[in-house]
Amino acid sequence: MKKILTCCLITLASSFISNRTSAQSNWEAGVRFGDGFALDATIPLNTEPRLHAAAYFGNNFGLGAYFNWMFALNEGPQGLKFYPGVGPELYFGNEFNIAAAGDFGAEYSFDFPLTVGIDWRPRFMITDGFDFQGSNWGLCARFRFGEGVSFKRVNK
Repeated sequence: MKKILTCCLITLASSFISNRTSAQSNWEAGVRFGDGFALDATIPLNTEPRLHAAAYFGNNFGLGAYFNWMFALNEGPQGLKFYPGVGPELYFGNEFNIAAAGDFGAEYSFDFPLTVGIDWRPRFMITDGFDFQGSNWGLCARFRFGEGVSFKRVNK
């Protein structure tokens, strides 16, 4: 009975997850080269906003999570998107540091499952005397998983 119940719950959960993600934009995972190397991922929250996560490797290990709002030019290429964002960053090293960061960028999604972009992630180090650091520019490349709802520009 436990095995049947477990199989039913797994089937129900997987169908819910697949229906939910097919109604959203694609999940993406890849790399970012900037101040250091980072693993970079985007998680759709809806058709336009998304959660943009990063794990930084370099002098210190860091984690960042940014909420991005997506925009496209009315007459621009279909795959070109711009985004401003904001979120926290946590750094683990000799000292633990917390930062409030921005995430501003442009990216292009090709017809095949690849997205490339450039971004800027300035930050205020909250635990380090509100020190502003604005040199974190980066290039990223991410693989798109699945083909959910693609980003559509709003014609006004």
